[in-house]
Amino acid sequence: MGPLESGDPERIGRYRLIGRLGAGGMGQVFFGRSAGGRPVAIKRIHPHMATDASFRERFAREVTAARQVSGAFTAPVIDADPDGEVPWLVTSYVPSLPLDEAVRAYGGLPEHTLRVLATGLAEALSEIHRVGLIHRDLKPGNVLLAEDGPRVIDFGIARASSGTAATQSIIGTPGFMSPEQIQGESMGPSSDMFAYGR
Repeated sequence: MGPLESGDPERIGRYRLIGRLGAGGMGQVFFGRSAGGRPVAIKRIHPHMATDASFRERFAREVTAARQVSGAFTAPVIDADPDGEVPWLVTSYVPSLPLDEAVRAYGGLPEHTLRVLATGLAEALSEIHRVGLIHRDLKPGNVLLAEDGPRVIDFGIARASSGTAATQSIIGTPGFMSPEQIQGESMGPSSDMFAYGR
């Protein structure tokens, strides 16, 4: 975790910010605490993107998708304001290391750890697919290695499995996108399974 930077807010909603957990194309992720001291992760979109109606719609879909998914291998949503001046999403804070960072820092995982990881990811995908969603961006950076097992995060481009027609824009991470995703074709849970196998 890094310190807050100049220009970062001190609070988002009713949560006090303590530090930065990371940043990406959509926004920043902060570590914070609720009034009662509960540790949380707060994702706030970049302020300059808050004026983009299509981006706000995408973020609102992320909030809806993340709220639908529960289970031992995802980070549950605590609070959100997708309609705020600068939209944000709050999830439980999971002390962890992203899978891609773990491999860069420590090398390949031992076989017994890979078995636990594979089983945990399969459970997470089962829960995601059970509620009728497709993650569409399963990759090592969206898998957290926590003490009690892996967690799948970032539902920014998740879609309902009944709404993945070819007319949708092609969004994802090259190298983890299924052939049908790259070609803009209709997608199903098998697209996530393709990324799972990568």
